[in-house]
Amino acid sequence: MTESSPVSRLPGAHRPVAVVTGPTSGIGKAYAIRLASLGYDLVLVARDEQRLAALAHDCEVRFGARAEIVPADLSRTADRDRVASRLAEGVEFLVNNAGFGNSGEFWTVDPELLQRQLDVNVTAVVRLTRAAVPPMVAAAKGTVVNVASMAGLIPGRGSTYSASKAYVVSFPQGLAGGLAGTGVRVQALCPGLVHTEFHERAGLDPGSLPRQLWLSVDEVVAGSLADLEKNRVISVPGMQYKAIAAVAGLIPRSLVTRLNRGLFNARGRT
Repeated sequence: MTESSPVSRLPGAHRPVAVVTGPTSGIGKAYAIRLASLGYDLVLVARDEQRLAALAHDCEVRFGARAEIVPADLSRTADRDRVASRLAEGVEFLVNNAGFGNSGEFWTVDPELLQRQLDVNVTAVVRLTRAAVPPMVAAAKGTVVNVASMAGLIPGRGSTYSASKAYVVSFPQGLAGGLAGTGVRVQALCPGLVHTEFHERAGLDPGSLPRQLWLSVDEVVAGSLADLEKNRVISVPGMQYKAIAAVAGLIPRSLVTRLNRGLFNARGRT
């Protein structure tokens, strides 16, 4: 496969294709809009078909981007396989953004819900990355951004959520070594507190969290793209979070855990 291969374009189009999972709100939506503005056509993957259609229409009207919508629940094997099949046809940019946290303590949450969280936050990331990378390597060009979290760097924002995001941080670090020299970039994006629907869905009160720590989705996406240009595998948007990550690497793990607990209050979340 070469860079100009038609499978990395939508039928009848000439723009490169980007796949974004979870693009109906928050970071995923901001990333989809930014990529459309940069000249990409889109494949949009989420459960809510109406919101996918609205985003596709918006990107077409504003940027002339064509968008293919793929209604899918990434906690389901069949849906992951369907999205993976599309990726295996060839795309130039993949944003694995879909993910969620749960409210309630670990020992009170339904085991099936915990498994769904693991399947979306981890299994889907691995499955879709595995599908996207081979044609990217063959084309000697491509980008994979896996949206992790500061929780993956500093545990404490819920037990299973932090653990799943720690995997998403570690996975691209190992993968980047194997991809060196292939023309394919991979990144773990580690945002902190961002104004999205995530906290509402997880049953959290944004007003209880420090105002100075909040970032906008546009700041997060801009930070990610800037770090891709610098070939940084780990992207931590925002100076406040860069400082927190730097300090966390210099102090004992037990103190890091207490610091994170004080900042983000992980009680009642998993």
